[in-house]
Amino acid sequence: MTENRERAATPEDLARLFVARANARDAEGLAELYAPDAVLAYPPGSVTVGRDAIRAVCERLVAHAPLPFVEEEPLPTVRYGDLALTSTRPADGTGGRVQVARRQPDGSWLRIMDRPESTDAGTGR
Repeated sequence: MTENRERAATPEDLARLFVARANARDAEGLAELYAPDAVLAYPPGSVTVGRDAIRAVCERLVAHAPLPFVEEEPLPTVRYGDLALTSTRPADGTGGRVQVARRQPDGSWLRIMDRPESTDAGTGR
């Protein structure tokens, strides 16, 4: 991490930070929301593994996605120790967005699995 960006203090912060960084077209900041070995089910039909690969996907996303990204309605978070399952109701009608986050040793949260959509429609965020 090259800049001093806000860290997610709760699993729910990850969605808010994603929207803020996407609107700033900050691909590096988006990638920092993921664990180094995270799995992203995006682009549709693909699996992207690792923060470096996720950064490349985020670079393409912020270069081409229309702004602004909007915060979507969160569904209740489910926690199990240092793991959390978060989800939102997508504004773009793509189905559902689901993420698994893990609490880090410093108390912050990072995404370890992310399925931004459940259909092949939309931009994924």
